[in-house]
This record gives sequence, C-alpha cells and structure tokens, in this order.
Amino acid sequence: MRNFAEAYPKRNIMTTGLTHMHSLLRWVILILLIYTIIRSFQGKAGKEARFLTIVTHIMLLIGLAQWFMGNWGLKLIQTNGMGEVMKSSAQRFFVIEHTLTMIIATVLITMGGVFLRNGKSSAKWLYVVALLLILSRIPWPFMEAGIARGWFPGMGV
Repeated sequence: MRNFAEAYPKRNIMTTGLTHMHSLLRWVILILLIYTIIRSFQGKAGKEARFLTIVTHIMLLIGLAQWFMGNWGLKLIQTNGMGEVMKSSAQRFFVIEHTLTMIIATVLITMGGVFLRNGKSSAKWLYVVALLLILSRIPWPFMEAGIARGWFPGMGV
C-alpha cells in the first residue's frame, strides 16, 4: 500500500480542499446576499454588505486559484485548445461561462457595497442582478451531466 503522500499528491489535496471551500462558500454568499437584499430594500443594510463583499472577494480568489491550478480552467485550455473547449458545453461552462459570470457578479456586489456606503438607493438593484447571475451559473445538481455538482462537497450528483 502506498503512503499518504504518494496516494494524494499535494496539488490534488490542495485543489480538492479549494473545491470544497468554494462549494461551501457559495451557501454563505447566497445567504448573505439574500439577507443584504432584504436589508437594503428596508433601507437598513450596513455591516452585512461589507461582510458580503469580503466573503465574495475571498470566493473569487479561491475560484481564480482553481481556474489557474485546477483541471477545469487554464489546464483544460492548454490540453485541449480553446476551440475544443468551446465545443464542449461542460468545458465551456467552467472555463468561460461560470468564471466570467462570477467575476461580473463580484464586481456588482463590490459596486453595491460602494453605492450603499455613499447612500445610493440603486445598490439594492446591483445586488439583485448579482444574485440572478450567481443563481444562473452555479453548477446545480439538476444541470446537465458534466456540469452538475452536488449540493455540498462530497455529495454525489
């Protein structure tokens, strides 16, 4: 039997850990975002918006680390070429669609926080659009094969 280090190279352990953290943080962001939307429509949003921005930026950094170091980003483009990635809906989803949509949602959440601090009422609408974008590009268990992921880390589809 191989020892632990041989069975699980550091890169695999790290990317698996990042994937699990990324999957768990989606729930934190969704809950915080919904709560922030409710509070901003009530005109009472404050510290939760700042916490939402911080958690969203951490999630973005984890996602970018996965994109550059994991198997569903840059490595996929280098291995298959961009043309082949674009032909596969699952590969295109993770390499392009999920990544760009979440970057845009992060920008909207960040702008919402700035607008909120400056007293602009349009912040709530930025949060609503960010929520819709996020919900549209999370790899839910009911999505097509290759894209679908479990509700929580370690759960099968």
